[in-house]
Amino acid sequence: MKALGIILAGGNNYRMQELSKKRAIAAMPVAGSCRCIDFTLSNMSNSRVSKVAVLAQYNARSLNEHLSSSKWWDFGRKQGGLFVFNPTVTPENGFWYQGTADAMYQNLDFLKKSHEPYVIIANGDCVYKMDYNAVLDYHIAKNADVTVVVKDLPVIDDPSRYGFVKMNEDLQIIDYEEKPMAASSRTISAGIYVLRRRQLIAMLEKCAEEERHDLVKDILIRYRGVKKIFGYKMTDYWSNISSVESYYNTNMDFLKPEVQRYFFKSGGAIYSKVDDLPPAKYNIGSEVHNSLVSSGCIINSKVENSVLFKKVFVGNNCVIKNSIILNEVYIGDNTHIENCIVESRGTLKSNAYYSGEDGIKVVCEHNERYVI
Repeated sequence: MKALGIILAGGNNYRMQELSKKRAIAAMPVAGSCRCIDFTLSNMSNSRVSKVAVLAQYNARSLNEHLSSSKWWDFGRKQGGLFVFNPTVTPENGFWYQGTADAMYQNLDFLKKSHEPYVIIANGDCVYKMDYNAVLDYHIAKNADVTVVVKDLPVIDDPSRYGFVKMNEDLQIIDYEEKPMAASSRTISAGIYVLRRRQLIAMLEKCAEEERHDLVKDILIRYRGVKKIFGYKMTDYWSNISSVESYYNTNMDFLKPEVQRYFFKSGGAIYSKVDDLPPAKYNIGSEVHNSLVSSGCIINSKVENSVLFKKVFVGNNCVIKNSIILNEVYIGDNTHIENCIVESRGTLKSNAYYSGEDGIKVVCEHNERYVI
């Protein structure tokens, strides 16, 4: 592949509430056994992008642990590889990443020492499958300076979550609004960009010289009338995890057979770090309907329309409906959980009742699991 990859995975979002207090959004568990960043990494691997840099910052410990070995995504090789860059204090710089453009600028040596002519930049908080070769071929055919992958959304739930674009008949972007209060179109940026490596270096150096730090505001929007910026339309599944509701809905989508087939049984595979855990165990009294139950789980009760991540224990006479239970949660006997997201490593005492009646309820319980 004649492009290297950069994954922007350093951000935080207040809309995630308690869920982002202990991990980066790119490290959020998805679909039972994956992390959000696995989808972008798998796309890079399946597209034969052999050299990928992950720019991490906020709450990066769990993300760094997840990326501790590159073999899971087939990046363990002599040429290329997987690189994880966290902010580093140097004699020239003592700042954390001040924005997406600044994050790349602080790692400019990585770009300058590379030899690939093109760069694919992607966010680490989106769930989708894509062949980046098709985008690169489109970019070259259009003789574009920048190509932005865009998608038409049938329903805009919250315009302030997205960047909106307007294009002419030739799909050249003529206007770009970043997270407006009201949507002026239904075409959004999917957070995937292609441009020449040398041009990106020049743009980043110009931004740093003018103390500008954001990729979208200070490059895409600022240069839209100067550079040829084209949109590449994607039509398949795409979801951005930037709020509790979007995270919940994305996981619930994986209960749909067509979504499962699309991600796990067609096209390129989705790779993730594998834990050595026993298969899920269903004891007498368990009753599971339309749910994802991951390895290491022990089920003793009723589970319906839910996603249970690794090493979840469900006690006797419990009811779990329309909920997401993250890793290593212990659920005591006679507990009812409905329309909830239960944070990882929590202990829910027996005879508890949790229900999200006015939306999705985030449950964070850190009771002592063993009391003498």
